[in-house]
Formats: sequence, C-alpha cells, structure tokens
Amino acid sequence: MATYKEIQAKIEDLQRQAAAQRENELGAAVQRIREMMSEYGITVNDLQTPKKGANKKSGTVQFRNTETGDTWSGRGRMPNWLSGKDKEQFRV
Repeated sequence: MATYKEIQAKIEDLQRQAAAQRENELGAAVQRIREMMSEYGITVNDLQTPKKGANKKSGTVQFRNTETGDTWSGRGRMPNWLSGKDKEQFRV
C-alpha cells in the first residue's frame, strides 16, 4: 500500500501532466474555434453573454388599459388587469 507522501507525489505528477496536456491541446482547440468563427461569421461580440432582459424583443402593443396605461403585446401570460375581461375592449 502506498504512503500518504507517495500518493501526494503521484497527485502532483498527474497535475503536471494534466497541465502539459492542456497546453498541447489548447492550441488545436483555439484553431478549431477560429475556423468555426470564420466559417459562420461569428465575432467576439456574438460570444458575449447578453445582459438580463437584453434579449427580450418588445412586441407590438395590441392591448392597452386606458385607466393605467399598462400594455400587453398578446404574447406570454395574460396580465392580471385583463384577466376575466373581454380583451377586445382593450385592443389598440
């Protein structure tokens, strides 16, 4: 059975091997990514994570509450102010 020190030495050796292997594979991975970016016309900006809410498309307003000014595009969950009412009364 291996001692604690022997196991730790093996761990350190494997970590060195893993780091070296990562360096060997990194160049090829970057090259593949560059090729795909070129092939599909992807820019660095395309890879940025959009900020929360930035991906929402503002729909065309189809319904408006004239009392409060609230609007609804007709997409997604129906708002509470329109629930149980004839929505055609609120159509813009």
